[in-house]
Amino acid sequence: MSAVPVYPVFLRLDGEPVVVVGGGAVAAGKLEGLLAAGARVTVIAPEVNPRCRRPGVVVLERAFEDDDLDGARFAIAAATPAVNRDVARAAAARNLFVNAVDDRAAASAFLGGVIRRGDVTIAISTGGAAPALAGLLREAIGALIPEDLEAWLRTAATERARWRADGTPMSERRERLFEALAAARGSAVEHVA
Repeated sequence: MSAVPVYPVFLRLDGEPVVVVGGGAVAAGKLEGLLAAGARVTVIAPEVNPRCRRPGVVVLERAFEDDDLDGARFAIAAATPAVNRDVARAAAARNLFVNAVDDRAAASAFLGGVIRRGDVTIAISTGGAAPALAGLLREAIGALIPEDLEAWLRTAATERARWRADGTPMSERRERLFEALAAARGSAVEHVA
């Protein structure tokens, strides 16, 4: 089984309406990331797990209807396979991306294993072929990512602003960033000693 070819992207959902169809544990697990991204989330399901009832989430206890996706920017189908296919069909009719949980054929978007360190976000995808593997890779890679990555980001942002102001060519920036990060780490090590 080969993975579906994907184009990795990060969505800006701040203030945007997102519909989650399904009210079980899987749907509840999607809420943290959506709320952290600032999405306005509506959960629709006949039965709703208490973990879905939280500030910032509108809960509609009923069956999904196609027009529930009108005006949405993104949808997650975390219900039964039949309902997920209905959501995918309604999303396609609206040119809306949908993550259909555990249904590669119905999904037009795949959520990956995510590592967050401050404002740095790293996502791992298997194109829907093996979500559990993406989770294992997330844990392994997360163990390798430095805890002070936020300091690295501050250094990189400061240097980028300086390079843009002085017209440093893009081709030179990577090497210069490496040097700046090495210098920052060296000074942090000396400062601790």
